[in-house]
Amino acid sequence: MINNNLKAYIMLTLCSLFWSGNFIVGKFATLYEVPPLTLNFFRWLIVWIILIPFTFNDIIKNFKIIKKNFYSIFFMSITSISVFNSVIYYSLNFTQVLNGALMISIIPVLIIFISFIFKTEKINFNQILGVILSIIGVITIVTRLDFFRLINLDLNKGDLWLLIAMLSWAIYSTMLRTYKIPLKSLTFISTIVSIGLIFLLPQFLFEYKNHQVIHFNIPVILITSYVVLVAGLGAYVFWNKGVSIVGPNKAGIFLHLMPVFSSFMAIFILNERLMNFHIIGAVVIITGIYLSSKKTLLK
Repeated sequence: MINNNLKAYIMLTLCSLFWSGNFIVGKFATLYEVPPLTLNFFRWLIVWIILIPFTFNDIIKNFKIIKKNFYSIFFMSITSISVFNSVIYYSLNFTQVLNGALMISIIPVLIIFISFIFKTEKINFNQILGVILSIIGVITIVTRLDFFRLINLDLNKGDLWLLIAMLSWAIYSTMLRTYKIPLKSLTFISTIVSIGLIFLLPQFLFEYKNHQVIHFNIPVILITSYVVLVAGLGAYVFWNKGVSIVGPNKAGIFLHLMPVFSSFMAIFILNERLMNFHIIGAVVIITGIYLSSKKTLLK
């Protein structure tokens, strides 16, 4: 028999692989001129259509639990469904997959920082150093080693949006562990998707009004299928289950696999170039992550 921790580690590894592919597919979506907000709307609409026949009765049955935890569920749906995914797809119109993949590494450090703010766990001196170094690493990637960009505010807006996405996911992951909602995994996902769609609809209508319409053809159908079934439904089930077993801090470590998976995919599939600022920024971030894993508590 496989113990629960090992099951969680397998699920979290697969989850990282699925989400790494999501960056690649998201980049392909920009090449086929798929509107990013529209893609995210259809992604979760189809997930909702798939799930609701199986979860509707359970949602009604547990309505009191949902009502009692509404504010936390509401905020988790905004940070994960409405903000994170839309921002990722939008940012890929302006930046490389490599940049997004490497900046994912800051999420575990952000989780530690946010956990400290929410007072869900203590923070130590090494973790503070880790947060600082990880931020420096991200700045290195965002500025491309040209730090005068910070002074002149001449930054790639795709990278800046990526930072917002990373913060959003870190908040979601922290809340997922802090507010343990006693719902089945699929019921919980169906609930947050239902709420998230309310805020995705205006995003879709905004692009539709501006004549940004999705045109379904074979490549677009394949892109949509991946983001729905693999990066959407499959990855969220694995992530939520994994976090519930080992907690957000340990689960966050598995996100370090995403830069590895995504970087190889970006280089070999999209022919993106690995530059010096990528390497230097990644080394600084990894150093920060290593320090963050130390256990000496701050007095």
